[in-house]
This record gives sequence, structure tokens and C-alpha cells, in this order.
Amino acid sequence: MGVKGLNSLIKEHSPNAYKQFELKNLFGRKVAIDASMCLYQFLISVRQSDGQQLTNESGETTSHLSGLFYRTIKMVENNIKPAYVFDGKPPVLKGGELEKRLMRREEAQKQKDALKDEGTVEEVLKFEKRLVRVSREQNDEAKKLLKLMGIPIVEAPCEAEAQCAELARGGKVFAAASEDMDTLCYEPPYLLRHLTFAESRKIPIDQIMYADAMEGLDMTKEQFVDLCILLGCDYCETIKGVGPVTAYKLIKEHGSLDKIVEWIQNNKTKYKLPENWPYDEARQLFLNPEVTKAEDISLKWTEPDVEGLVKYMVAEKEFNEERIRSGAEKLRKESGS
Repeated sequence: MGVKGLNSLIKEHSPNAYKQFELKNLFGRKVAIDASMCLYQFLISVRQSDGQQLTNESGETTSHLSGLFYRTIKMVENNIKPAYVFDGKPPVLKGGELEKRLMRREEAQKQKDALKDEGTVEEVLKFEKRLVRVSREQNDEAKKLLKLMGIPIVEAPCEAEAQCAELARGGKVFAAASEDMDTLCYEPPYLLRHLTFAESRKIPIDQIMYADAMEGLDMTKEQFVDLCILLGCDYCETIKGVGPVTAYKLIKEHGSLDKIVEWIQNNKTKYKLPENWPYDEARQLFLNPEVTKAEDISLKWTEPDVEGLVKYMVAEKEFNEERIRSGAEKLRKESGS
């Protein structure tokens, strides 16, 4: 989901924290990528000309494999070494958010069904994209593909973005890559956004420098985490009526979420706290995430298994053999450089 409004706040108060560049500017860098997030993007964006997802003759969705294969090759061609980090078990607190997402998907399905044959292609696609989720099977397919490509994968014990940040903090990679702005709560030296977007979209890669962002916002790590909770994270609801400008102002005035809660409870304000609001539990998940220490993780990039790729992607998933062999050759060539 990501933290709403954080991007604009950092741009306003910490313009020096932002850089924009092209893929080639990351030459020679190792990057930890939030796998579930980019698979979700591929399922939404990699489509046929009629707007439907790519499938093989058996009807299996292959958009995620197509996006992962070709975008990873593009990174490797630019001498970037990607490592993909997969989510482990979700924190208990995230259950409520996951339930809300399920309800939103069910509502989107009802709206799509209501259109039946009367809706335009655009209307049907809009609701169809809201139904997208990355299944366990699709995650497993992505892991198999990456292993055949010689690209390292990391199984996070919990949240992938926290593990990406740990790898960056520990010096195993240069940056964490995710579309979720709340990745910054885990203190990666650098956060990269739009890294896995298709070049045809012509959207530059955003690089956000954590230290510069904190300096511009003039906040401690704890205050920044409190700000992100106020703006809306995956772990608890927001306070109705508190947007980015108000959230920033409240943190600056009161210093912490505890003091803001106390102020709302003891004064006649227009704000009402959500019932049983677990903001402190959410804070602890950001401040003390469950991760595998960077020093205990070994990232190894190896030569691709060309025939294994052909067997999996061509024989099983029905991709074009010439294109798969061409992509595999690019991987093999770069793995020796």
C-alpha cells in the first residue's frame, strides 16, 4: 500500500534528498528488490494488445514471468546486479490490512460482474486490475525463474522491504528498491523507486537518500516512523482528517505520536482516534523488524542455466524459444564480465 503523502513531504522539505536518473546511471551497483511489489506491477502492466494478461494455451498467467525475465535482463545488461527479496509471514498486525484488501477485491469483482457486456473495455480493465494479487504459486514460479537465470533470491522471515533495507544497511547492496515509501522507516541508505518499470513508460528512477531526507524534515528516526504511521501504513488505520501537512505539523508541535494521542484525548479537538488503535505495536514493527542479519546472507550471481530456462520458459510456459535463448545469452555474456 505505501505511505500516502510522504513523497510530497520529502520533496518539499528535503529537495536535496531526491535524485532522478536512468537505469544506466546505476552501472556497477548491487540492488535488493522487493519481489512481491514488482511482480504485482508486472501482473498489472504486462498485457496483450487487448488489455488482457499474458497467458499460455492452458490459460496460466505468464505476465509476471515475462516482466521479471526481460526487466532483469535489462538491469544485468546495464551491469546492475539485482537480488530479489520475497516476503515471509506477514506480521499479525497486517491481518486487518490484508482483510481490507480482500474486501476491496470482492467489491471490484462485484462491480466488474455488474458491467457484464455493457461496460467499455477500459471500465472492465479498471476493475480487473483491482483484482490483481500475487499468488503463492506465482511467487514460486518467479523464484524458479530467477534461480535458472543465476540471480540470487532472499527469503525474508517477514516483510521484504525491511529485509531489503537490512541488506543495504549492511553493505551487501547499494540500495533497497520498492514502490512502498514506508521502506524508508527501515533506514536504507538509499531507496530506489520505479526501478522495475518498463522503459517504454519513460519514468525516471527516483533515488531518495535517507540521511538527507531526515535532515530536511528535521526529525529523528522515531519521529519519522510516527509520521509514517499518521500518514497511513499497512499496520493500522489513520486518524480521519489528518493529511500529510497536518501530520507533519502535529509531529513538529508535539514531538511524538504518544503526545499527539494524549493531546487528542485530553482536549476538544476535531480529531477522533480509531478504536483500539495499535499505533505503538506498529511503531515497534518498524523500529524492530524481524529480519535476517545482512552478515548472515550471501548473495551470489552465477551463470544462467540456458537449457533449464528453455525447458521451463518454452516447453512449460510457451514463450518464444528464440527470445528466451537470446535473453539467456545476454545473461551468460554479462555473468562473465
